[in-house]
Amino acid sequence: MAARQAYKMDPKMEVQINKAIEILKTGGVILYPTDTIWGLGCDATNQDAVKKVFAIKQREESKSLVTLVSDLDMLARYVETIPEAALDLIEVNDVPMTIIYPKAIGLASNVVAEDGSVGIRIPMNEFCRQLCFKFRRPIVSTSANISGENPPKGFKDIDPQIKEAADYVVHPSMEEKNSTHRASQIIKLGANGQIQIIRK
Repeated sequence: MAARQAYKMDPKMEVQINKAIEILKTGGVILYPTDTIWGLGCDATNQDAVKKVFAIKQREESKSLVTLVSDLDMLARYVETIPEAALDLIEVNDVPMTIIYPKAIGLASNVVAEDGSVGIRIPMNEFCRQLCFKFRRPIVSTSANISGENPPKGFKDIDPQIKEAADYVVHPSMEEKNSTHRASQIIKLGANGQIQIIRK
């Protein structure tokens, strides 16, 4: 009961999240606002759904994808271990940050990099946290653009081709004011604890 109270949400947001979850459960692709930029998303444990995302983006499947989780509890279910350094980074982080963990578990193989690592972010916007929490699984988050083209800064910048290809488009009103409109920073953690900044 406490968890439900902690995740009580605005009725309009709840409608959008429930509709998105219906699509995610059937292996569909959603177009949705994140704490960074608008993204294409799907069930990160469903290999066929992930293939659809790659097809929409016209992107090679050899490239890994970022996934979103609602909190540390969900994160712990999809990486072999959470390094102490990751906990420290998450605690002090004040901007969207994707961390690349060395050993992924339970995710679709086409989400994970060839070396077994995976980029995961706990989003800083309420919509995505609620979406992941209610879906109870990680959700792919990749920029809503054709591969090679500039990522959209806002909904109006998204290619109509992308909007038409998605199985569900979240209402633009769900985009939150604190969205950065730019890609997250990326930090890679090695198995022995080393930290590498991939993107600031």
